[in-house]
Amino acid sequence: METSDEALCQRVAGHDEPAFDLLVERYQQRAFRLAWSILRDAEEARDLSQEAFIRLWEAAGSFRGRARFSTWFYRLLVNLCLDHRRKHRWWHQVFSREEGAGSEEESPLDRYPGPVTDPTDTLGRERALASVWESAKQLSPQQRAVLVLHVQEEMAMSDVAAVMGCAEATARVHLHRALTTLRTTLGKKEER
Repeated sequence: METSDEALCQRVAGHDEPAFDLLVERYQQRAFRLAWSILRDAEEARDLSQEAFIRLWEAAGSFRGRARFSTWFYRLLVNLCLDHRRKHRWWHQVFSREEGAGSEEESPLDRYPGPVTDPTDTLGRERALASVWESAKQLSPQQRAVLVLHVQEEMAMSDVAAVMGCAEATARVHLHRALTTLRTTLGKKEER
């Protein structure tokens, strides 16, 4: 029987390295995808998802089990990402204007929120997904995070709200606005 995330977190609180390694293995890709969806920068997403695991190691003792481990961990990660965006917003804008004359070519990581898991996916599906995630760039960080948590990570809205640190109704509003914006944007693209 597989050990629960909550039990592993309790073991991590006692500095059990194998338990920590197992949690990292279980959550590493999901953490990167969530961080990427908020930050839209692969390098920053990697850095902050790693920082979240460092914080997990340091703060595992503060996990009380009132929520699921995934909810607690995603909340830690979302806070790190949103704080990072607030602290680095002006800095990034200054440099992105200066670098604007350079190459605007996107890497594959910037176009897709996560790795393609099924090589038999059709080209049409890949294009549709690329179009959706391209359109998601114009969403606010909170809207993107709610969208990723609910749609990609398949979390219940109550868990999404806990991760986002808001009421469930607020999380639903973020999701509704995200979907409305995506429908409008994708509808305009189809008309072209």
